[in-house]
Amino acid sequence: MNGLREQYRWRRWVVVSAMSAILITLGGCSGSEQSATGEKNTNSPELFSIPQEQMSHIQVLRVQPTTLTRVLRLTGTVAYNGFRTIPVITQVSGPVNRLTAVPGQHVHQGDPMLFVASPDYSQLRTNYLKARDAYALAQKAYARAKDLYDHKAIAEQALEQAQSAEVQAGGDLVSAQAALKVLGISDPDSLVQGPPSFEVPVKAPISGEVVEQDVAAGQLIQVGATQCFMISDTSNVWVLVNVYQKDLPYVKVGDQVTIQTESYAQSFQGRISFVAAALDPSTRTLQARIETSNPGEKLKKDMYVTASVNAGKIPNAIALPDAAILRDNENQPFVYAAVAGNQFGRRPVALGESFNGQTEITNGLKSGDQVIGDGSLFLQFANSLQR
Repeated sequence: MNGLREQYRWRRWVVVSAMSAILITLGGCSGSEQSATGEKNTNSPELFSIPQEQMSHIQVLRVQPTTLTRVLRLTGTVAYNGFRTIPVITQVSGPVNRLTAVPGQHVHQGDPMLFVASPDYSQLRTNYLKARDAYALAQKAYARAKDLYDHKAIAEQALEQAQSAEVQAGGDLVSAQAALKVLGISDPDSLVQGPPSFEVPVKAPISGEVVEQDVAAGQLIQVGATQCFMISDTSNVWVLVNVYQKDLPYVKVGDQVTIQTESYAQSFQGRISFVAAALDPSTRTLQARIETSNPGEKLKKDMYVTASVNAGKIPNAIALPDAAILRDNENQPFVYAAVAGNQFGRRPVALGESFNGQTEITNGLKSGDQVIGDGSLFLQFANSLQR
């Protein structure tokens, strides 16, 4: 371990010594010319020479055309998947007697979430039991009448009356069953075995996580109007991103997207499932919707994320590492380009897009030019001492 530390200290000393030598040499190089009056010439203060023995400490890059992969980085927020999110709305009126679900809880389809003390339910239950017994009695009466008619014991009119009574009783039973099924009672026959009750359960329409609770115990709810809960299948979520006008040609439905957030090191994969038809007039951006799987349900609603979209190729592009591009006092970009031999000067450039540590140069450089890469920031500092 001590040997590694000594080796690290030695390397650091060598680097510092080399940089100091360059700085001292640049301090008296030809770039800082003076006039006959002794005043410094400020017509081209950026032009300077690097001693040949110090060139090994500077990375000199030769500009070559390359093909860049255009990557759009879109900012957005996480939202529930609207196709997998359903409000739980009661179909019965009355006060909430008790709750059996809370936000954050995972429920399965058909699980009771709350119980409502409803006189309407008691009446519908009673109507169903009466209709069920009446239909059973009508069936027996019709069967008896048919047997008597076959033995010439009653007239045809009596048979027809028994048949009509059975049909009417069957219609009443179907209506009573439908009324209970609307309340979420999928098996009305189970009411016969159970004890009489004034409570009706409000059941989960889908499986998922309870993300909202909108009622409390004792609250009076109205049939078809009161939203009790919100359930969402958070294993799959939406990411809503804003696309600027200049990027619209590169975004289309079906594109694969990589989603990243500051909360986790891992990335999430999704695809663009919808692009809005009109721009937001206030932001002048177009909203796109990304559908993504959410393993471990790590992506939470309203979480800020960045979505990276591969948006085609840029052929014959000139690009430099980000470290080679500097900015002057007016925040204008420039690079240090070779003028002749080991003489370098500032070269203003126009920037395009940045991709994976590379920045496209749209103007100011051509193929074959030589520029300084690593070390350009140090040279900018050294060059500033000449003024």
